[in-house]
Amino acid sequence: MTRWDDEAHYDRPRRRTRPRTKDRPAHDDATTALVTTVDRGRFTLLIRDPDGDLARDRVLTAMKSRSLGRKGVVVGDNVRVVGDRTGDEGSLARIVEVEPRRTVLRRTADDDDPVERVVVANADRLVVVTSLADPPPRPRLIDRCLVAALDASMDALLCLTKADLASPDELLAAYRPLGVEAVAVERGGDLTQVRDRLRGSVSVLVGHSGVGKSTLVNALVPDARRDTAGVNAVTGRGRHTSTSAIALRLPDGGWIVDTPGIRSFGLAHIDPSRLIGAFPDLDAATADCPRGCGHTADDPECGLDVAVAAGQVEPERVESLRRLLASREPQRGD
Repeated sequence: MTRWDDEAHYDRPRRRTRPRTKDRPAHDDATTALVTTVDRGRFTLLIRDPDGDLARDRVLTAMKSRSLGRKGVVVGDNVRVVGDRTGDEGSLARIVEVEPRRTVLRRTADDDDPVERVVVANADRLVVVTSLADPPPRPRLIDRCLVAALDASMDALLCLTKADLASPDELLAAYRPLGVEAVAVERGGDLTQVRDRLRGSVSVLVGHSGVGKSTLVNALVPDARRDTAGVNAVTGRGRHTSTSAIALRLPDGGWIVDTPGIRSFGLAHIDPSRLIGAFPDLDAATADCPRGCGHTADDPECGLDVAVAAGQVEPERVESLRRLLASREPQRGD
């Protein structure tokens, strides 16, 4: 008979479950897939045919395995997937591993926000799309995008749209000292130069709303069917048409990743030394800078000024670098 004053009587009964283990399944049968879009916790994946037959590629829907925890999965990631990989309607696979990333394009919501957000993974090139008119170009936003590309060790391409409405000469001259590739296109015009630069690589397109990014994507990938919209006549700002990033295969080879229009590009995560390191000639000139030098025109005895005076570097190139450095500073209305 159990005594009601026996303390052992009140002990919680032991759980009859298997003990936890840190061992995880090996998933030797997992298949590698490319993440092409992310939508509310569901991931669209592409399993490519090993023989390169595009008609035999499989598109499937997957969810993230709990074992990944808080690890993010973004467009451009190569992942290992298990479960139902048929791609049939209603099927759901499971992502169990994210393979190491070659490149990571990051941004923060604001300049004082320490939380980094990954825009896309494994891209080779950042294409900064900006219109020459309607809406007018925003050089400061262009500079910020270029800084993010340089920090991610990605190539950069400046694509100037609506060249039929305004001349591209001023913007081209502003970025020529940095060695940034640039192309200017007209609405409905020839896109051969753009296609040539994108062929065979993975390129992510970034730009604020209304610059013609979705129109450009539809021209490059005829079956993309990305929504387009004009500029608000009251605010002068573009309307958001793309709501999520999506990877699209180019007809001539390669991929483009279309991203939603942006209002700003936070750079709180960028280290100035990494930015300068993207320009070997200018980085070498800063070797003798005094401790704490910010490499601006107001910093005394900056090595960049010494190099300019000695004719070792072009002053226009130093000025352009300093403009990029200055773009990291918060500015109201940016």
